[in-house]
Amino acid sequence: MSSESITFAPVGTVHCEFKYRFETARQGVFAKNRGYIELLPHRNYEQALEDLDGFERIWVIFAFHLNHDWKPKVTPPVVPGQRRFGVFATRAPYRPNPVGISCVELEKVEGLRVYIRNFDMLDQTPVLDIKPYIPEADSFPESRAGWRDEIRREEYSIQIEDTAREKMAVIHTLCGLDMENFCKVQLIREPTAKERKRVEPYHGGLWTIGCRTWRIAFRVKDRTVEILDVFSNYSPEELRAGQPDPYHDKEFHRRFQEKYPV
Repeated sequence: MSSESITFAPVGTVHCEFKYRFETARQGVFAKNRGYIELLPHRNYEQALEDLDGFERIWVIFAFHLNHDWKPKVTPPVVPGQRRFGVFATRAPYRPNPVGISCVELEKVEGLRVYIRNFDMLDQTPVLDIKPYIPEADSFPESRAGWRDEIRREEYSIQIEDTAREKMAVIHTLCGLDMENFCKVQLIREPTAKERKRVEPYHGGLWTIGCRTWRIAFRVKDRTVEILDVFSNYSPEELRAGQPDPYHDKEFHRRFQEKYPV
């Protein structure tokens, strides 16, 4: 190790249902998810984990494994006036060294598995280190927060129609995808911002947002986002037997359409 080059090896890997960048919450406190960190065997990490389960929260230091470049100026998910900020003044993943931190809730420790919830990491995220969250040392709620102090707290309320909620429950049973939480994370602010989200205008003045290979139809009325429907983003031709299935999920869509024919 020298001042010019520092090499780290992961101590473990995150395992969870979130696999794609657009599923990541802005911060762990906005997520409603569960998963676990599997530490590597034969490294004496069992002893290293002793005494950790007495803490309610932990810091997880990880690598942004899906990012391969960096940007000196970035536009975070929630900004005042659509401005760009220096990356060191944000927690954006586009960093010279792709290192992230997440304060997560600790559920339990079993062997080499650290069970966590409410985090902003994806499946297969490499974990570099784990540290305890110490309230008297790590919490300074009265501190100035730079440009974040300018953010207007303009959040939309999310209402999910019964039909859409029923379909979301079916999809969750089929493949474990939590669409309700996805909507709360993605649509609570700037729900129709096409430059930031996978949203498209839809017929009748509605909008849709992509969630993996599904689409969710919604309406914006005053300060409320009304979730109206959920449907497959695959065409009938794409769902025919023998067609390529790069995401290994077409059987879920076929079973969904058996219950809800187009």
